[in-house]
Amino acid sequence: FSQSLHITLHFSLLPLGSSGDVVLTQTPGSLPVTLGQPASISCRASQSLKDSDGDSLLNWYLQTPGQSPRPLIYVASYRYSGVPDRFSGSGSGTDFTLRISRVEAEDVGVYYCMQAAHDPPTVIQPRTQTSLGG
Repeated sequence: FSQSLHITLHFSLLPLGSSGDVVLTQTPGSLPVTLGQPASISCRASQSLKDSDGDSLLNWYLQTPGQSPRPLIYVASYRYSGVPDRFSGSGSGTDFTLRISRVEAEDVGVYYCMQAAHDPPTVIQPRTQTSLGG
């Protein structure tokens, strides 16, 4: 017997100011995961997110039902204080990945990436349906 979480993410971009703005593409749109098993989400940017120091200014957030977005990862791979080490970020330039080594029930919610390398900052605005099945 295993419990499965089914996370369905529907993405739409926030209005962009000009054709030069960075577009983020996040996949998959639908992510079925199993408790205790790994999961990963990818984010691709239309332009490099590296700053003058070579750091990629890409952040990951989790929003759970009824809560404000919780920052998980900054500068592509650094965990914010208090974020469990089952969360990890990787990537550089235009391609990034968020990994969860072992999914827990509290991980259910909306995951999204945000870039801060170019003005205006760009974020994926998702609408999410979640369900827990066994």
